[in-house]
Formats: sequence, structure tokens, C-alpha cells
Amino acid sequence: MASKLLVIDEDEKNLRFLKEALTKAGFEVDLSTDGLKALDCIQSNYYDAVFSEVTLPNMTGFELLRRVVAAHPALPVILMTGRGTVEGAVTAMKEGARDYLLKPLSLEVVSLITAKLMEEKAVQSSLAAKLSTKRRGERREIITRDQEILRLVEMVKSIAPSQATVLIYGESGTGKELFARLIHEMSPRRNNPFVAVNCAAIPENLLESELFGHEKGAFTGAAVRKIGKFEMAEKGTILLDEISEMDLYLQAKLLRVLQEYEVDRVGGREPVPVDVRVLATTNQDLGRLVEEKKFRQDLFYRLNVIPLHIPPLRKRKSDIPVLANYFLKRFSTSYQKKVSRISDRAMQALLSHPWRGNIREMENTLERATLLATGETIEPENLILFNTPIPVPGMGQPSPAFQPSIKETPPPVEEEEEDATAPPPMVKSGRTIEEMERALIFQTLDEVSGNRTHAAKILGISIRTLRNKLAEYKEKEGLV
Repeated sequence: MASKLLVIDEDEKNLRFLKEALTKAGFEVDLSTDGLKALDCIQSNYYDAVFSEVTLPNMTGFELLRRVVAAHPALPVILMTGRGTVEGAVTAMKEGARDYLLKPLSLEVVSLITAKLMEEKAVQSSLAAKLSTKRRGERREIITRDQEILRLVEMVKSIAPSQATVLIYGESGTGKELFARLIHEMSPRRNNPFVAVNCAAIPENLLESELFGHEKGAFTGAAVRKIGKFEMAEKGTILLDEISEMDLYLQAKLLRVLQEYEVDRVGGREPVPVDVRVLATTNQDLGRLVEEKKFRQDLFYRLNVIPLHIPPLRKRKSDIPVLANYFLKRFSTSYQKKVSRISDRAMQALLSHPWRGNIREMENTLERATLLATGETIEPENLILFNTPIPVPGMGQPSPAFQPSIKETPPPVEEEEEDATAPPPMVKSGRTIEEMERALIFQTLDEVSGNRTHAAKILGISIRTLRNKLAEYKEKEGLV
């Protein structure tokens, strides 16, 4: 797909010159003579760069630059002027302009600028092809313009051909599994199995059999031999997701696998050799867990041969507009909605949100917003952000929305007696954050007919966190 540029200028002669020069260089070019209309174009289209005159009707080029940088920080803006000054150039660079050009422009200057843009486009296109991956038959991509993520991808290219174990750190929802799949698909094992095991989702008493398999009659209910995940991943890659949740006893068995490349089935008499590359992810500080004697030090060193740390979305501001528009396009297509843009106010809300659930939370947010939008544009009222005020029907002022709690203590028991089988109201005067959290959990479960996996996805939390919350309610209040 050709790169697409937007050129904004009142001077029709300059517009014609740039359109002709840029088109010959291989770009698609849209034109505008008005700053406000240009913003509408930017909201409803994807551009690789914007050329803007400083003097424009309704809005100056500097104001346009500030608004573009705020809503689309990764979009290059090149300012043009016929009355350039040193102060203007300094201001343009401070405000985030890619370049500051004096008019009339020459073909040489335009050629230099377009050559840089074409080079960047080639790098991004090449990278996008390498980042493509598949999961359960659906294409998944690492969508980014963040320099740290791009650096990690280059690191993955270097380590993928090796047999070294990789430990991928990062908060929940940052895309750790996508990086693991990228390592597999860029390795010589790409045509062999990739097997992912969620150590947090499988009960401890079943995880050993799940990983290493068991022989017939090894325990009550073992009617047939079962092949474990390590054997299923033969000549491929196994991903141990959330490795910090593994019991110390199983950590010792895993260490032996990494040392000897053989597994012991439960109830088995002889070890079974395996040829598997091991990757692991965690959202915990394993170094601290080692100090607390909750994770084996020898296993930690075996896994941590190559550490990858995936930064949270709140530290990747340039990725927020890119991801938001990516998810908007995906969900508007899948739900057959004619929603094509995100308003400036809505984008500002997305940029200022802390994204505790990271990309998973953003995906859920844009899915909801796409469904709630009644026109072609997503507005702030279509966003349900769990740490910002949302309007409540029938009330003059918005009430605090649910904010995911990081506490492990259960919410206080209410003084009034309530029906434990019915979801409590979302917002009620005098309720605490913990009580509203409980209310939203029950309401969401009710809306999805008790499907915990679906509810956890909507809430932007892991199934394990949801299960723990419900267990707390059951123990303290007899609610479940």
C-alpha cells in the first residue's frame, strides 16, 4: 500500500506543485486549504505524514501541530512558511514538528524529505511483515511505533535462531505471549508445534499431569496414558505462561527438564527424552520471589538466560493512537458498523488514561465504544474507562466509575441485608470503591449468563483474578 500524505496550504500554486512532486515520488496525496477541515481528514484517514503551511484560515499551522501531536504523537508534521524566522524554527521543533521548510520549496528539498519518509515506510512495512503472527487461525499483530518495542523486536530477531530460554517480563495485557509466538515463528522450529500452558489457570494438583503427562493407573481416574504438553511440543516450543504461579515441587521437576531434556510422566518408570525450546512469561518480580523463597533460585537462573521486559502501554504514548485506530477498524468491520473515526476529545481521554490493563484493556474499551457509537465517530461518552467519571442516568453529576482494586482483602460487609443471588446496583450513594467493584463483577457475570471467561475479558482482568475475587466473596459473605 502506497504511503499517504496530507498537504495543507491556502496557496493553490504550492498545492499543485507538492501534489505533482509527491505523486511522482510514489505517494498518495490529499489536499486541504483549511486547518479545521484538515483535522477532520486526519481523524478519518491514516496518513504517513502531514505538510502544513504555518498561516491557515481558522487555525494556524502551529495550533494544528499541537493538536496533531496531542492526538497522534507518532504522525510526522512538516511545517512550511514563506516568512521563516529563527524563532519560528525553534518553536516548531519544540512543539514537535519533524521539519520547518522555507517556501518556495525546491524539488531537491522535497526529494530529500520524501526519501526519508520512503525509508521509514520501508522499515515499517518490513517490520509489520515480520511481526505478523497467527493464533487459533486468527491473524494477530504487534502494532507499534514505540522505539523500545522496535528495539525488542530487533533483539528477538537476534535470539530467535538459538535454543536459549527466554523469560518475558511485563504487566498483564502487554503482549507477552505475542512476543513468545514471534520468537517461535522466527526460529528454525517455526514449522513445529507451539504449545502454550497457562500455569495460573490450571489447578496445582492437575498441572503436573498437564505438563509431564501420566501413565495409565498412575492415580484415581487415570484410565489411559496421557501425553503431557512437553511431549506435545516435540521439536517445537513450549510457553510457560505466568511461571511464577508454579508450585515449588513442580519447579524442581521443570529444572530437571531444562537440565536433562527429559520428562518423567506421573507414574512412569523411565524418563522420556524431549527436544523442546522453553519460553516463560511472568507479571511478577521473580528476583523478589526468589528472596522470599517462593521461587527457586536455580530455576530462575535457568529461565533468565535472555530477559525481555515489555513496557506497559502508559509508557508507550505513541502507540495509543495507533492501537486505538487499529482496534476501531477491526471492530467496525467485524460488527459491520460505520464507525470510522475517534474524536479529538475521545482521543485525549484515551491518551490520559493510565491503562492498567494495557493493550487487553484498550481492545475491550474500543470494542465497547464501537458498539455504543451511534454515528460515524467515537465520542467520550462512548468510552467506558474504569478510572474516570461516567454519566449515570437520572443523576446530575457523574459518579466515580469502577476502578480495579489491587487489594487482596475482601470488601467490607454491608450493614443492610441484600439478596446475594442478585447483582447489586452499580452506583449507590455511600458505596466504597471495593463495593462498586463487587457490584460491577456481579453485573457483568449476570449479563454474560455466568460465563467467567467472557466476564473476565470484558472486565479487563485475568480469569484467575476473577476466580480469586469470587472466592473471597464466598468465604466472607456467602455470596457465591
